[in-house]
Amino acid sequence: MVSARWPLASKLFVTGCALLAAALASIGLTLWVSWQLEGGAAAVNEAGRMRMQTYRFVLLLQAPEPAAARLEAAEAMDASLELLRSGDPARPLMVPWNDDTRARFDELRRRWTVLRAQWLAAPGAGAAAPALAEVDNFVQRIDGFVGDIEQQLSQRTAVLRGVQFALVALAIGATVASFYIGHLFVLEPLQRLKRAVARFGEHDFAARVEQPSADEFGDVGQAFNAMAAHLQALYAQLEAKVEEKTARLEIKRRRLAALYEVSAFIARADALQPLAEGFAPLLRRIAQADAVVVRWSDEDNQRYLMLASEGLPDAIAAGEQCLPTGGCHCGQPAHGAKSRVIPIAPADVPAGSKDALRCGAHGFRTLLSVPVRLHARVLGEIDLLFREPRAFAGEERSLYDTLASHLAARIEALRAAELQREAAVAGERSLLAQELHDSIAQSLAFLKIQVALLKKGWRQNDAATVERSLGELESGVQESYADVRELLLHFRTRTRSEDIVSALRQTLSKFELQAHVPAQLHSVGHGVPLPADVQIQVLHIVQEALSNVRKHAHASAVSVHVQQAPVWRFEVRDDGCGFDADALRPATHVGLAIMRERAERIGATLQWRSGTGGTCVVLTLPAPATSPLAEDIDGPSPPARLADQAAGR
Repeated sequence: MVSARWPLASKLFVTGCALLAAALASIGLTLWVSWQLEGGAAAVNEAGRMRMQTYRFVLLLQAPEPAAARLEAAEAMDASLELLRSGDPARPLMVPWNDDTRARFDELRRRWTVLRAQWLAAPGAGAAAPALAEVDNFVQRIDGFVGDIEQQLSQRTAVLRGVQFALVALAIGATVASFYIGHLFVLEPLQRLKRAVARFGEHDFAARVEQPSADEFGDVGQAFNAMAAHLQALYAQLEAKVEEKTARLEIKRRRLAALYEVSAFIARADALQPLAEGFAPLLRRIAQADAVVVRWSDEDNQRYLMLASEGLPDAIAAGEQCLPTGGCHCGQPAHGAKSRVIPIAPADVPAGSKDALRCGAHGFRTLLSVPVRLHARVLGEIDLLFREPRAFAGEERSLYDTLASHLAARIEALRAAELQREAAVAGERSLLAQELHDSIAQSLAFLKIQVALLKKGWRQNDAATVERSLGELESGVQESYADVRELLLHFRTRTRSEDIVSALRQTLSKFELQAHVPAQLHSVGHGVPLPADVQIQVLHIVQEALSNVRKHAHASAVSVHVQQAPVWRFEVRDDGCGFDADALRPATHVGLAIMRERAERIGATLQWRSGTGGTCVVLTLPAPATSPLAEDIDGPSPPARLADQAAGR
């Protein structure tokens, strides 16, 4: 019997090999017996063929056949005897030899040797008659030999049936043995493991696998017992671990809530002072601090200005509105890279430092100083004051650093927005100055000259000069009035929709009222709407072109052609007198220079053609992929660029 100490794989392998060996032996024996029976049956057929050959030989003796035919029949009989003696495994053909069969075969061969010599020596049918008496005797000997073979085959057939019955018994026994071995080595260990698992599922952590065997199932049972013991120990500490994890999750939840609340407030703030005044109480509540101070530092970090405070005593707030750098524990840019925890105690106060005594005098014992940094620049500081000694975990300090970084980003964004507004105002003022210089200032200079001529004519009593000067003054005043109205119209230009064609149509309507010249608008194609800033510049360029038509062209008709695809293209045509661009002095074609500057500002190209048949001004915008708007989308935003310029980057 296979030892129970063997591994399960060895047990199953030995059992399977034993059953396989028994099955193979039985099958091999069956095949061997079947092969012998098949060979014996072929031998019986061959012996029966000898009878036929004997009778054929007799017939040849009785007939006048040539000697060659009798010799051929004799050789066939010799071949059959030789085949029975030696057998043929390929057919198969074999005689089941025993002593009786061997004696009968030897006697048969001797008798055939005698008959063969007599029959071959017979000269004819009459002479062969005495030899024919031996035929029956020879055939009886053949029948006796066949009978012995059949008896042997009968015995082996009985053996084959016995082997087949043995195979049936072996199959039944192997099945029963397999069931028993499976139950003994597999099912029973699994049942023990299943019972232990069921008890464990009912929260019985003391459940164990009983009597684990020494095979693989025993290893599984021992592993289950070890796991159960470990889980039993862990379950005893589970409640404490759950409470600890819950506390950590609550801390993270409060941190995320604080980040969201502060971020939402910072995003809404539109000025520095309201931003600091709203940030201070939020941070005090989040940190559960007794007081919070938000300070802003100048460009050189020489002083810290108090923007807002919450919970700070009035005496400290009044005395620290502007704190010099290094004058107290607060405002230390040398440590601006990270937050600092400063315990406040009288022993830590330098002699003669009254500012440092204020916090301790009002009962504060811990100071957490958090720098407000953006990249490498310190923008300010946040001071959290506590009346009890405090220790801050890394996650808590990281939260305050993150909130301070959000505050710094918003402060810088507000500063960038302010710089952008300042740059926009400066740009508009520059354009306003150019417009005034190119229109009203020129007209006023002309009027000044005419006034001087009027005075001179008045003193000389030159009526013609006075009359001419008064006419020029009247014309100049009317021109200045028209220029002022046109400037007011230009400066009040706005885009109220994404359709620039509508804005151009309104501009042409106003031009017709001012110049009393008919104007037409033609638009073809459908393009992507232009950004608002690009529309403003396009309208100003078209208005400047119309203003030049009104002042100088003496035209009777004006048309504006708009092409929207594949690129935006604007043409302003008139049928006036035209001009020679090469002959113009710089002081007389400043309007064209302003138009060119506006076109360059939006990345467009400005061209004009002028002659006796009129003037055509063409403005072509760039393709969308290369327009300034696309660059703004892919690159930094305008506030970010202004901030970079202001910071010297």
